[in-house]
Amino acid sequence: MPRSIATYQVAPSLPEKISQLRELAYNLYWSWNMDVFELFMRLDEDLWESTQHNPVEMLGMISQERLEEVANDNGFISHMYRAFNQLQEYLFEPTWYQQNFNKSNKSVIAYFSAEYGLTDCLKLYSGGLGVLSGDHLKSASDLGLPLVGIGLAYKEGYFQQYLNSEGWQLETYPINDFHNLPMNLAVDSKNQLVKIAVDFPNGKVICQIWKVTVGRIPLFLLDSNIAENIPEYRNITSGLYRGTKETRIQQEILLGIGGIRALAALGYHPEVCHMNEGHSAFLALERIRITMKELNLNFREAMQIGYLSSVFTTHTPVPAGIDIFSSELVEKYFRHFREELGLSYDDFMRLGNLDSLPTNSFNMAHLAMKMSGNINGVSELHSKVSRNMWSFGWKGIPVDEIPIRFITNGVHIRSNISHDIDDLYIRYLGDSWINNPVDFSVWNKINKIPDIELWRTHERRRERLVAFARENLQKQLIRQGAPNSEIMKASEVLDPNALTIGFARRFATYKRATLIFKDLTRLKRILLNEERPAQLIFAGKAHPQDEEGKKLIKDIYILSKDPQLRRKIVFLENYDLNIARYLVQGCDIWLNTPRRPLEASGTSGMKSVANGGLQLSILDGWWCEGYKAELGWSIGLGEEYTETKYQDDVEANLLYQLLEDEVVPLFYKRGSDNLPREWIGKMKNSLKDLTAFFNSNRMVQQYLTEFYDPIMTIREKYSKDKWTKIKEFVNWKNKIESVWSNVKVEKIKSKSEGEISVGQNLAIQCDVFLGEIDPSEVSVEIFFGKLNGTEEIHHGQITAMAHSKKLDNGWRLFKGEIPNTKSGLMGYTIRVLPKHEMMTHKFETGLIYWTQ
Repeated sequence: MPRSIATYQVAPSLPEKISQLRELAYNLYWSWNMDVFELFMRLDEDLWESTQHNPVEMLGMISQERLEEVANDNGFISHMYRAFNQLQEYLFEPTWYQQNFNKSNKSVIAYFSAEYGLTDCLKLYSGGLGVLSGDHLKSASDLGLPLVGIGLAYKEGYFQQYLNSEGWQLETYPINDFHNLPMNLAVDSKNQLVKIAVDFPNGKVICQIWKVTVGRIPLFLLDSNIAENIPEYRNITSGLYRGTKETRIQQEILLGIGGIRALAALGYHPEVCHMNEGHSAFLALERIRITMKELNLNFREAMQIGYLSSVFTTHTPVPAGIDIFSSELVEKYFRHFREELGLSYDDFMRLGNLDSLPTNSFNMAHLAMKMSGNINGVSELHSKVSRNMWSFGWKGIPVDEIPIRFITNGVHIRSNISHDIDDLYIRYLGDSWINNPVDFSVWNKINKIPDIELWRTHERRRERLVAFARENLQKQLIRQGAPNSEIMKASEVLDPNALTIGFARRFATYKRATLIFKDLTRLKRILLNEERPAQLIFAGKAHPQDEEGKKLIKDIYILSKDPQLRRKIVFLENYDLNIARYLVQGCDIWLNTPRRPLEASGTSGMKSVANGGLQLSILDGWWCEGYKAELGWSIGLGEEYTETKYQDDVEANLLYQLLEDEVVPLFYKRGSDNLPREWIGKMKNSLKDLTAFFNSNRMVQQYLTEFYDPIMTIREKYSKDKWTKIKEFVNWKNKIESVWSNVKVEKIKSKSEGEISVGQNLAIQCDVFLGEIDPSEVSVEIFFGKLNGTEEIHHGQITAMAHSKKLDNGWRLFKGEIPNTKSGLMGYTIRVLPKHEMMTHKFETGLIYWTQ
């Protein structure tokens, strides 16, 4: 029968002498500061591990006797004061941002993501996207950016994985007890809970807001699981990437529209909104609605303000990875909203389609791109893939020029390295690598570390990984009800001295986890070599609905039961941040075998590098930029195939060749002191060359200098006089659009006498009909390049033409020159584009005229 349940909160009771533990517990600074982390471990190591590094839950469970004991332990008190002082210094010392950027204290950057991987106990992530979001916040904190995060508080998170006795993945969904996690409900100045409302078809959805403190950065998470909502709406924030299409649109409305409203309710008015993937793209519509209402602007004027101040980062290299909603679903949830914006059904649907044609579907990535003047992929190769994938939306624009830039991902170094490596770096590199991890000169000091110290440190981590793997495998077997004999054998798997190869990531089929098993006989020769043994450790989750991904896990599990391979192959279930740390900190080789170019970036390999691991990878994602022969190994030379079976055969063979001829021999090439000097040299080269660049501090600095800071400068410039400049710019766009169809180019002439030699310029002139358009409002360009036996110009170059004189009847004469730096058959054509100082990029209007 229904019952009314009253609730109350029970807080940990701490002796006054150690009350500072509470403040330390509620700031995730402990998740990357070794001293604070070790303080909680010192309090109760077993409880620290069993609570999955959750200091809030641990403080609520630990006995009063133990608390009184440490309150009278001078060593512990001294450690606590030291840790607390480190936090205070971190929070209040001058930051890199303050020292380098003179911005108003009101400046706010809002970062939106559907998931955040911050630390073990906060199960609000599924994989790489979430961990990247977490690292973005941590580095923004280190650098002191005025950034705030927005996400959703998932009651059941993603899922916890376990394997049955046949190796088939099954899922459980344990509840996140928010009241026992390092997060608090957001309150206003009167200590009242802050709540927001969003209109849905069956009434309003009310959300409370949780605050997670990430160093200097607040992360706010919306939670619909409250009594004010009907059961259907309470479940919206139940799970990550679960439910129906309708669940997804509900979540994304809360994330985008609800997120903007939450920020306003909390007193934040962001100048920049960064959409990390398209899940939050509805935020652009809410910003437009607010701007129209508050500034009395029309839709296009309000959209222009949002366009210049939004950033969209795409992470997927395939269209299938994007959320697409049916027109029926969109109309169900947005009919009243679009009416408030003054848009017809067709006009609203066009917002979710790059080619601007009304269709029966609404694409979230398309919406994000149409609403953002600043778009980027997450590696150089990924930006090229994205330009090709979305080229249909940029009609008339050469693929190479489509304005999708790249900012390659990075990882938060201190969150991912072992305590041993941290100590080693501090001893030989000083503190500079902590405060300025992007400084290559700091990482060059790696050479100061004696080979024996670096190697022994790495060996200790491999030994701990093996012990961890054995312990976890035994727990797994006990849960499966395995016989004692099999459980005992688990204590013998893996060799702490053998070459250890790690593969851990999402088990999507394109990542080809089983490529290394293509020729099992050949692999066995490599693994079972008594003089030069090798071993494999796997971990990863398949999406609950991905049957093919689950089959890959089962195949590996079955192979790990092979009598010959039982000690050589281990699959660790329930891949999470803790397992990831053990793997990247302890593996000698990090294996990555995606089907190029489907890996947008990848970051697990970067974490391995920071711990001294070496890469053995297909040239895809970040490794295309990082690879050099002296740093690691590439499987192939970046070839792309249309026949996947042939590709698998070729690349599996290359993988075996590298293991047989280079990787294994180099690892076991030892001197009289039993040190693999050449291997250690490769480790040092990798650390010096890669760590300074592939870290999230560099990544966030790049977002700041390329996007955030220019946007804030532009907004400050154009917001004066109630955004008069924006109104003028939109009127200019309207004028250009109304007359653009009249633009044409004729009488193209080149001035050359015979053959052109390298170093000579080719003079070009043409007549351009502009009519009412002033020459200052257009850019007339020569597009030229090699033909390479085709009628198309590949990788064309641009040179501007100058207005020479006014002709009769609206015609203008333009002149320019083509610089010739290479020999061969060349081609050129003329194009005309609108030009205005307020354009975010030259193709913003979507208008371009090519000589017919």
